Amino acid sequence: MNYVIIGNSAAGIGCVQGIRDKDKESKITIISDEPYFTYSRPLISYWLKNAVTDENMKYRNRDFYEVNNVDTILGKRAVKIDTAAKKVILDDNSEVPYDKLLVGTGSKPFVPPAPGLDEAGYFTFMKYDDAKAVKAAVKPGAKVLIVGAGLIGLKAAEALHEYTENITVIDLADRILSSILDDEAAAIMKAHIEGKGVKFYLGTSVNNFAGKTAHLKNGETVDFDILIMAVGVRPNVELIKEAGGEVNRGIVTDKAQAVKGLADIYAAGDCTESFDTSAGENRILAILPNAFLQGEIAGKNMSGQDFMYVNAIPQNAIGFFGLHIITAGSYSGDDAYEVIDGDSYKKLFIKADRLVGFILMGKFVSKAGIYTSLIKEKINLSDIDFNLLKDNPGLAAFSRTRRDKKLAEFH
Repeated sequence: MNYVIIGNSAAGIGCVQGIRDKDKESKITIISDEPYFTYSRPLISYWLKNAVTDENMKYRNRDFYEVNNVDTILGKRAVKIDTAAKKVILDDNSEVPYDKLLVGTGSKPFVPPAPGLDEAGYFTFMKYDDAKAVKAAVKPGAKVLIVGAGLIGLKAAEALHEYTENITVIDLADRILSSILDDEAAAIMKAHIEGKGVKFYLGTSVNNFAGKTAHLKNGETVDFDILIMAVGVRPNVELIKEAGGEVNRGIVTDKAQAVKGLADIYAAGDCTESFDTSAGENRILAILPNAFLQGEIAGKNMSGQDFMYVNAIPQNAIGFFGLHIITAGSYSGDDAYEVIDGDSYKKLFIKADRLVGFILMGKFVSKAGIYTSLIKEKINLSDIDFNLLKDNPGLAAFSRTRRDKKLAEFH
């Protein structure tokens, strides 16, 4: 068998491990448009703030490719999948044949057009090279403008705070981290970050750039030396779409991660859609553990095993300036339980006698796994002592039978 993987991040590495779980000998080739050994993308902000080294950035041990008998084609981009001939065409016109193919192409920055943007000059903040470019350009005390108050923009702000306290963040939404926090949690985190000197303009956007000045739609102007565009991302679906595979917002796969409409081609990671069991709908779940597990399931199935990716839910575990958040699931509940204690926040979302989502911040982030298991296992809250679990998450809230089962899983 000749396996080919497009993508050298979590999904691709998960695929290698899934294949090697059964097939120890067949050829595996990884293709990546980046020239680097596999690295952990969430670490780029920590690299920028000098909290991790180049060596720490590695996602696997330096002998990973050798131990797993993986050939790499790095620094070259896949531009076409020829499904009839079963080969991948690269940007230098070379061809890589495959028997089974995984597409783990991730996502790319979305940069909305604005008059004067190209002349102003800007950075994005998703890849190792992005962090390197920002580090080479930023000077102590520089004026930094970040467009986008989501996960990427605020991690960039945290990293750049090591160089300057003159940081401004703008966002069209009326709250920060609008994709993962509700109004109350966002207000707490915003106040915490403002306490570090970061300034926010929310509910507005850039009308135009004039040199190194941003003119906002609310009439304000912001001068900058460094501009980072972190408005959002878009899945890289083009290879599959052009090959005739099914694509919505992301690549559509079955539960085995096989691309619908194409034979012997699988997809995993941020470029794909998954069924969110907490919301009951297909969504893009752009998180590293999801990408790895999807890739691993794909690799197992590519090598002749029979596995399905189920019980996926959105999950985030992240911190900003020392204040940590864990979120999971859907926030579309019929009822909610909320606790606010200074910078700490807990909100549990309940629907049809089930926990469907949560937001935990500060001291409440411990024991998040208990709540996550309630969501994934769709446990009826009437079957447990939920009043105990709301304030003291632990196995004591479960029946003896279920406690024994969970303890067996932990071991």
